[in-house]
Amino acid sequence: MGHGYGMTVLAKEKIYSAVSPYQKIEIYDTEKLGRMLLLDGIIQLAEADEFAYQEMMTHPAVMAHDNPEKVLVIGGGDGGVVRELCRYDSIREIDLCDIDKMVIEASRKYLPFMSSSLDDPRVNIHVMDGSKFIKEKKNYYDVIIIDSTDPGGPGEPLFGRNFYHDVSEALRNGGVVAAQSESPYLLPDVVKNLWRFAGEFFQYSGYAMIYVPSYPTGCIASGVYCNEHSVDKPRRSLPEEVKNKLRYYTEDMHHASMVLPAFVEKMRIS
Repeated sequence: MGHGYGMTVLAKEKIYSAVSPYQKIEIYDTEKLGRMLLLDGIIQLAEADEFAYQEMMTHPAVMAHDNPEKVLVIGGGDGGVVRELCRYDSIREIDLCDIDKMVIEASRKYLPFMSSSLDDPRVNIHVMDGSKFIKEKKNYYDVIIIDSTDPGGPGEPLFGRNFYHDVSEALRNGGVVAAQSESPYLLPDVVKNLWRFAGEFFQYSGYAMIYVPSYPTGCIASGVYCNEHSVDKPRRSLPEEVKNKLRYYTEDMHHASMVLPAFVEKMRIS
């Protein structure tokens, strides 16, 4: 149960349970959805459908950039976004900054389908608060992906105005941001706040809705932002070595995901 909303998943076995300095971490093997990671009782990923979220958090931002070479992932200690980034030969440096070392360790051991690329030589892992880490980086990254948990836990600082200011300062010219931006059904006030903060620092924005059955309400979204150009369509062709490995993202889906239902569009302009 989270934010007044819950769902039932039949578990076969609890594989891992621990309490870190920041949150309770649990991994289950389930009947229908494969392995599932929960933080403080809230589903973060399920093996059966995690590809939808990971691909749409990653590829719209990467493909909205002309040629990204340096990428920062804040959060995402499970390694899913890093896995997607490592599909691009053109990306030379990936910094992963997650506050909770125990999430990274548990994912390495019990979620290899997520964490398989954490040992890629391009990946640098930093265990610290992402809102502090980013203050040390000015005009450095081509793409920043904010793969945060929900507000209210250790991800709370990643939903504030000051953080979005620091993100804008950390981008190089033409840089693109993707940020976990919640469900418009479940947390509409959070969605509106994120749009407002992002609108102060970025001229162009998109809100990519993602359909993930294991998440509350069945959907979540990625906010995509840039100062120099629009983000609602890819700026280049998807490399063949990437295209052949994807299950959700396509160049058409990039644009289609940002064509919003009327009630969500009204939230954007309200």
